[in-house]
Amino acid sequence: MKTLKQINLNEKEVNSVVASLQQLLADFQVYYTNLRGFHWNIKGQGFFVLHSKFEEMYNDAAEKADELAERILMLGDTPSNKFSEYLKVAKIEEVDRVSNADEALSNILKTYSYLIKEERKLLTLASKANDEVTVALMSDFLKEQEKMVWMLTAYNSK
Repeated sequence: MKTLKQINLNEKEVNSVVASLQQLLADFQVYYTNLRGFHWNIKGQGFFVLHSKFEEMYNDAAEKADELAERILMLGDTPSNKFSEYLKVAKIEEVDRVSNADEALSNILKTYSYLIKEERKLLTLASKANDEVTVALMSDFLKEQEKMVWMLTAYNSK
């Protein structure tokens, strides 16, 4: 954790931030894969809208995973990059062959609920460690995700 001294962060205080970032990275990698599956397998009346939306969402999830990995590196640790490791620690479960829009959207909203909860915890940990960059990153994630929850809920209303 050589960079911590140079960026004026305490290693002991940042350890919990890094552990939480690693957890979130694993979760985003599984979420990304689930979204790819929804994109590939979606069928039915909402196909055209959802096929494109799921692609947009998995691209966003990939970008967020990259930001998490880079933040882990900035804090002096090494991000995990093995999917087998992600599956051991991720709290988001893999889904397979979901082609029904309601099931896919339900899964996504459940995932967002979990991610938002975890990001709020990480935001608190980072704040206690005076890690304003991680705080800002989580705030940005939360802003986008809360809007997406609102939009998906409106789309899925009967």
